[in-house]
Amino acid sequence: MIVNESGGIPNRLFFRLFQTGNILQRQVQNEMGISAVQWAVLGALSREGFEDGTSFNQLKEYLHVSRQNLDGVLKRMERDGHVVRITDPQDRRARLVVLTDSGREFWNRLQDTITEFYQQALQGLSFDDGVSLLHLLKKLQHELVHVSLNSEAGEGANE
Repeated sequence: MIVNESGGIPNRLFFRLFQTGNILQRQVQNEMGISAVQWAVLGALSREGFEDGTSFNQLKEYLHVSRQNLDGVLKRMERDGHVVRITDPQDRRARLVVLTDSGREFWNRLQDTITEFYQQALQGLSFDDGVSLLHLLKKLQHELVHVSLNSEAGEGANE
């Protein structure tokens, strides 16, 4: 996709992504009473295979959030009793983030609300639209993580 001088489609696309992310954050807070990052943390830690927790860095990389953002969210979640940070039994210097029993119960209670949230948010999309959007967002994520405006590959790309 070529960027023209006014920005065109790429400018509109990235602005819509920005707006969509902000709407998602606001609606999650309003409808569920938690932040979108808290929702993502709960979802990540409740996945199969994560019963014993995950490192802070692995969680940060998985969620694509900043260290400061994740640390602040985890502190609130610790205060609420949803997560704890424990010493990693494999490496006593490291800490693991673990979903507590209370956090798992909270996550399980949210499931019907999350299902309804998804249904309402996606009601205007067909199954095929959803699959296409998922595929396109995955492609965009892949390209975004490789953006490097200081590299030779990026020089002249907009000419």
